Amino acid sequence: MRPDYILTLSCPDRTGIVYRVSGLLFEAGCNILDAQQFGDEESGRFFLRVHFDMAAAGEAAGLRGRLGQLGAEYAMDWQLHDARRRARLLVLVSKQGHCLNDLLFRAHSGHLRVDIAAVASNHPDFATLAGSYGVPFHHLPVDAANRAQQERQLLDLVERERIDLVVLARYMQILSPQLCQALAGRAINIHHSFLPSFKGAQPYHQAHARGVKIIGATAHYVTSDLDEGPIIEQDVARVDHAMTPRDLVRLGSDTESLVLARAVRRHVEHRILLNGHRTVVFR
Repeated sequence: MRPDYILTLSCPDRTGIVYRVSGLLFEAGCNILDAQQFGDEESGRFFLRVHFDMAAAGEAAGLRGRLGQLGAEYAMDWQLHDARRRARLLVLVSKQGHCLNDLLFRAHSGHLRVDIAAVASNHPDFATLAGSYGVPFHHLPVDAANRAQQERQLLDLVERERIDLVVLARYMQILSPQLCQALAGRAINIHHSFLPSFKGAQPYHQAHARGVKIIGATAHYVTSDLDEGPIIEQDVARVDHAMTPRDLVRLGSDTESLVLARAVRRHVEHRILLNGHRTVVFR
């Protein structure tokens, strides 16, 4: 079976980009399996994702060199990914386990092509759950006095386990600006979509008290701007007057799990390109 790769790039928009990229791949003996593109008139940038195969994996090094030359000519930000390499995930969780449970099942069942290398938490609650899937669990308590030390432990874990993506699966701790910078572009968070309304404890109970008719969830990249990173995926569910706060929590948990799984899938399949503070997400 021929090895396959995914090329993603963005650059200032101009004529000839697709022609030059596809021509380069043709000359290298590659076969394009799928291609998606987007030109943003507002930012003036062009975005491209190309999935292709080639005769042998050993030819990838030469292709990288040729892409480097083309990238310099067009001022491209580009990356070449091995499409068959499974991303390694570190999942962070606190005391709400619905998103963690969903990710563990999807990874174990093969519905999500990732390897969950470790689970870490500031509470011990989900050690048994992680262990039932054979995933190492790390209890890393945190408070104001040891926050810097605990975050160093997290980064050590990321480096030691060769983590590609950190997933905050309802991890109820604010990451320091330093940690956000260290994980820039490779950490995804999930939260309910009420923000900036209904902050703090029991947001679904607050929403019920206000009689909301729609609840939802947002997955985004982690930045030092709390809950304001580039949005990857969102979804909503309708609610009505007959539903209790518990019903809203249940429905909200389901929505959060689904939205987070979609965001993780988009990331590990290299379908997300940053466009300033926004994202281009190829389906």
